Amino acid sequence: MEERKGFGSNFGFLMAAVGSAVGLGNIWGFPNKMGANGGFTFLIIYLILAAICGFIVMLGELAIGRKTGAGAIKAYKVLSKKFKWVGWLGVASAFFILSFYCALGGYCIKYVVLNFGNLINAGFGSNGLSGADVFGGFMTNQLEGVIFGLIFVAITMIIVMGGVGGGIEKVCSVGMPALFVMLVICIVRVLTLENAVDGLKYMFVPGWAVANGVIEEAPNLFSVISTAGGQMFFSLSIGMGAMITYGSYLNKKENLEKNALIIVIMDTLIALCAGLCVIPARFALDPTGKLGGPSLLFVTMQNVFDRMGSVGPIFGIIFYLLVVFAAISSSISLLETVVAHFVDKAQDEGKGDKRKSYSLITTIFVAILCVIVCLDGLGSNGVWVPFQHLFAPDAIPTFCDCWLDFFDCISEGIMMPLGGLLMTLMLGWETGPDLVKEESEQEGNKMKSFGYFKFCVKFITPLCMALILYGQLKDFFGGLFV
Repeated sequence: MEERKGFGSNFGFLMAAVGSAVGLGNIWGFPNKMGANGGFTFLIIYLILAAICGFIVMLGELAIGRKTGAGAIKAYKVLSKKFKWVGWLGVASAFFILSFYCALGGYCIKYVVLNFGNLINAGFGSNGLSGADVFGGFMTNQLEGVIFGLIFVAITMIIVMGGVGGGIEKVCSVGMPALFVMLVICIVRVLTLENAVDGLKYMFVPGWAVANGVIEEAPNLFSVISTAGGQMFFSLSIGMGAMITYGSYLNKKENLEKNALIIVIMDTLIALCAGLCVIPARFALDPTGKLGGPSLLFVTMQNVFDRMGSVGPIFGIIFYLLVVFAAISSSISLLETVVAHFVDKAQDEGKGDKRKSYSLITTIFVAILCVIVCLDGLGSNGVWVPFQHLFAPDAIPTFCDCWLDFFDCISEGIMMPLGGLLMTLMLGWETGPDLVKEESEQEGNKMKSFGYFKFCVKFITPLCMALILYGQLKDFFGGLFV
């Protein structure tokens, strides 16, 4: 069997792993959910869940990947009899997420181009239109949406074709530090805006959003826990096979426990930084703008840059480049999760390195689904969505609002939390937590948190996973799921 090529350095691995975790959900999801769910209260609950759930699953997946030296599908087959099929959940969820992630990544590229047009007063800029009008026009321009979506697909494929060290590691080692620098630049500018302090109050002062009419009523504690758990789970890219795949490329001398902790901390810090960049700007320059979802990123934030005057296009270019980097660092991990399975299989069969061939084949299928999402335009173009017509118009659950929501429901709503739950059950009750301890203590490293890990993975983390799965099903299926 051909030798498995891995990361050239621990820094490269960390940047790739953090890049996988940091994505579009951090930019628009974390700050909005934090503000709408009690501000600082949400943050405290999020941090607790990250410690008792996120860190445990992260460390478990890294250990599974490095111990087996394989992608998610093969790793579970090697380690378990009862859970040998669970790897398929991770790979399938990565594939479906990638299909709409590439569409959103294409939208980000479009907005880099648009702000460049504003900078040079070209015809491909905003042309005086509001953020809502620009975005609405883009959603209904199916050809333009498909072109930008496929550009993002091609960029993702080219990076993954370059391999782990030659493609993914090189891009993330440059892209993630650049992303952080751009975040700092945007934060400094945004926090100097008048009324930006209201955005800080929205995020960090419990009850402020309700008292000031930003949201109608305070959520109950279970809702906050469920929302924080869902955000933590998906923000960290756990349950989709990505961390198992990246762990399989990690050198035995590296400290798994420390790396898992660093990834969780850095992802949370960048999510908070994204909030400090986006939310204060919204309150300062577009106080009636949307606080979540694509509207926050492509309507509200574009309105913010339009109202900054002559420097607006410059900060628009910087911001949307930042988002493109965040999206690419996640999309390459998703594509690698799928491609790694087929590359491993080819190498096991003595067929050599088929990375470029399998990257191309996988990308073709991803591109087909990405085109469907782009043609749908977030539901703007009346494209048929599975199950949509089984319900009365006033009873359509969120999972079939549009193709993006449909793929999101399949992957993030069901497969990821279910996969995470089954993984903790496998480590806690079939293979035993000692598997992680043994792998973490390679090359003289010591697993200082083993007692804590053992208790959580057997009792606390599975309960958290079950609650998160329940919350996701209830959120996606609405009244259909009680």
